[in-house]
Amino acid sequence: MYELSIVIPCLNEAETIGTCIDKSRTFLERNGVAGEIIVADNGSTDGSQEIAGRHGARVVHAKERGYGSALSAGINAAGGTYVIIGDADDSYDFTALEPFLTKLREGYDIVMGNRFKGGIKPNAMPLLHQYLGNPVLTFIGRLFFKSPVGDFHCGLRGFRKSAVERLNLRTTGMEFASEMIVKATLHKLRITEVPTSLSPDGRSRPSHLRTWRDGWRHLRFLLLYSPDWLFLYPGVAMIAFGTVMMMWLLPGPRAVYGVTFNIHTLLYAAMAVILGVQTVSFAVFSRVFAAGAGLVPQGGQMWIMKLFTLERGILVGVTLILIGAAGSTYGFVYWRAEKFGQLDPSYVMRLIIPALTALTAGFQVVFSSFFLSVLSLKHR
Repeated sequence: MYELSIVIPCLNEAETIGTCIDKSRTFLERNGVAGEIIVADNGSTDGSQEIAGRHGARVVHAKERGYGSALSAGINAAGGTYVIIGDADDSYDFTALEPFLTKLREGYDIVMGNRFKGGIKPNAMPLLHQYLGNPVLTFIGRLFFKSPVGDFHCGLRGFRKSAVERLNLRTTGMEFASEMIVKATLHKLRITEVPTSLSPDGRSRPSHLRTWRDGWRHLRFLLLYSPDWLFLYPGVAMIAFGTVMMMWLLPGPRAVYGVTFNIHTLLYAAMAVILGVQTVSFAVFSRVFAAGAGLVPQGGQMWIMKLFTLERGILVGVTLILIGAAGSTYGFVYWRAEKFGQLDPSYVMRLIIPALTALTAGFQVVFSSFFLSVLSLKHR
């Protein structure tokens, strides 16, 4: 039984993989750590596997291409209590893993490297990544998930294998790095950071990382795992804005700095309310589905089922439908009083638009409540 497994994902890293393995072995021997070195190969065609074997590493093969797939294969094959993963391009110093192992021994579940605290050497990271990509994505991750991590995409990190296995990590690409942090935060694992230096990589070919493609994959993952920021908050904002605008315009046209707002603006406000109701529904659906699929902890979503019950949804929806029906009926009575002739749009539309908005929102709420009940059947 090993205490530590060092896992190095590899795809055509013949120039540097031997150096990374030798440095890892130096760390293990110098500190008397019972450990192993695993190279998780992702389909190399440059002889990286043979080089890794000659340097004493155990080579495992990932069946599916992708950074996440390679790491998953290596982690699954690891026999250590703890696992430290690092890139195979010699940009991280595998002889300086003591801070990671020390924190793991202290009981932390995940120990992240932080390159911004440890130092980024000249030409080690593209300026776009250093000053825009990494800081922005890390800020979004911290904002969305209240994560304590200050460098979401550091490729050098350690963790307790049993803790990460419970996270059921699924992504296959570069977003694997974000998934680990997000799920660890949601599952309330103990996370800490240690300063880590980043050096220019030792290879002559371009990096596998694609700035815009992989940046978008990280951002997409963060959005999909945060239905509150993707759906709930925008939906609530649209409902609030639309409702306020409708109430403001119901008495009559409004002029602000010479600009007149009338029934056309009222129509857009009504659309905002309807879109907001639908968007909030998506937030609730996403939360319940994610919990049922095991993507997020299930316990934290149960308040939704207690708050958004089928009966309450029907009650709210039917109330809105009745309000809309009453407004529509009043509009029809007014039309009949005018002998079904021409009507003043500025007056009539102030009756019809709110009425149709209430009708539409009411039916949305009723049907959404039934759909939510269907989603929740398997949880009961």
